[in-house]
Amino acid sequence: MSWDFSMLDLRLTDIARIHYSVRLDVITLFPELVAVPMGTSIMRRAQQKQAIQLGVHDLRQFGLGKHRQVDDTPCGGGQGMLLRPEPLFAALESVATEASRIILTSPAGRRFDQATAHRLSGEEHLIFISGHYEGVDQRVIDHWVDEELSLGDYVLTNGAIAAVVMMDAIVRLLPGVLGDEMSAVEESFGTTGLLEAPQYTKPAEFQGLSVPDVLLGGNHAMISKWRASQSLERTRRMRPDLLQKKTSSSDQQSSDAGSAVAG
Repeated sequence: MSWDFSMLDLRLTDIARIHYSVRLDVITLFPELVAVPMGTSIMRRAQQKQAIQLGVHDLRQFGLGKHRQVDDTPCGGGQGMLLRPEPLFAALESVATEASRIILTSPAGRRFDQATAHRLSGEEHLIFISGHYEGVDQRVIDHWVDEELSLGDYVLTNGAIAAVVMMDAIVRLLPGVLGDEMSAVEESFGTTGLLEAPQYTKPAEFQGLSVPDVLLGGNHAMISKWRASQSLERTRRMRPDLLQKKTSSSDQQSSDAGSAVAG
């Protein structure tokens, strides 16, 4: 069974006018792990706004024999089970197009970050293979997979969870998905590469704890300066690695510019 949530709350008369920015397909043994979060809140509205078209495909439907087998023991011995190539090949053949970029969620993959989300938000069609058990047969990776991505140096029980996190980060960058187009620019890991400044809301004072005066004065230039300073300080205190990365990037750009001038 393939679950397609692209038509949620759309009238039949609207269907002919649909143009999606990005097509997302997920191949998983646990469709509900994708269906629920991707059918909620901003992800649901992204589908209603036709920013994305989502297809969730149950790998078990492509399984072998009457028991729909999808896994088997590793050749050469070893612990755990691997996803067999036949079901995955069949599932991919049913959804892949020339425009597809195929991603395997795997702890062995390159770490997913905001820059990766920005890059993938420009793709026309993304297919996520949700890893499970001890992984997938290498022949699937060699023949189909364009890149392997990981959320970090830890192991989840199911790659569908990682796929949802990645899709959420990608979809919210698409035009029209967020209510405020500046939200994706000003937040942590935005265009500055730094953490976002601390945020406050009403009341101005609560149990002796006050909102900084600069945020209440209405001077937008001063507020912007304060936020930039706080962003830098917060990054230095909580994520100094981001400052090192930013410094290295600046040094590399300067070196490249110097080489271009010399050339």
